This record gives sequence, C-alpha cells and structure tokens, in this order.
Amino acid sequence: MSGINKAILLVAGLALAACSDARWDDTNAGNDGTGIGGGSTADPSSPAYFREAIGDRVLFLVDQSSISPEAQGILDGQARWLTANPAYVVTIEGHADERGTREYNLALGARRANSAREYLISQGVAASRIQTVSYGKERPIEICSEQSCYNKNRRAVTVLAGGAVS
Repeated sequence: MSGINKAILLVAGLALAACSDARWDDTNAGNDGTGIGGGSTADPSSPAYFREAIGDRVLFLVDQSSISPEAQGILDGQARWLTANPAYVVTIEGHADERGTREYNLALGARRANSAREYLISQGVAASRIQTVSYGKERPIEICSEQSCYNKNRRAVTVLAGGAVS
C-alpha cells in the first residue's frame, strides 16, 4: 500500500471517528474514574447516596446562570451533605446545550459552575473544597434538537472526589 493510500485511509478513519453521536453519560459521575463512586444509596455518607438521594446536578434556563428555587433546594442538600462529610472535595462541571458557539458555551458553562460554587460557599462549604470546570456543549447527555434535550444539557454537575482537605 502506498503512502498516499495510507494517508487517505487515516484521514477517512479520523473523519468517521469525529462523526460519532455518542453522548456523555454523567448520570453515574464518579463510577467512570472522574471521581469517587460506589457505596450504597442506603448509606447516607456514600457517594451513591449523594448522587441519588441528594442530587448531583442542577438545571438552568436558556442563557442563564442564576440559581433557581429548585436548584437552591438541591444545592442546600449538597451543602448539608458536604458539611457532614468533610473528607470529600468536589468539582462542579458546567455544561450548556448545543446552541451557540463553542466559546460562548464554555463561558456560560463556567458561569453556571461558578454560580453553584458560590451558592455552596454561601451555605458554609469551604471554598478550598470546591473547584470548577466548564465543558460548554462538549459533553451533552442528550443529543437531539428538541427542547427536552436542551433542558437536560443546561446543567451544573457536582462530582465528588476523596482526599485530604488542607
């Protein structure tokens, strides 16, 4: 096989890989190596309990980063849980739906993550225990051009990690 044919096959393979419609599944955040997973939903100090009973995500309206009353309730529960479980630190991931430019959505995701962070801090969680990251529109959990998908993708997800807190 000539060098040109190899190059064409390589480019074609990369192009097909880029067309994947795989969505980002953060519904089990922590069990995929991005944080701490495990435990039982019956154990109030477990990450599984945090995800399922407390809630690890808050949703946002279109082009908004303000915390809604529903989100406040979830973040209040997260703050209580984090206060009761001081060995955990968190990363708050900010996300956006597919509409808008990559740059705009990265900035919006950052604002969403920071809003959740500031709310947790206002509820007594030490700032040193919370970091943020924005993924913008790069990690959708639903892929479709419908409002129901957009609603699920406009979120901030609190991912637990263990470790010493200084």
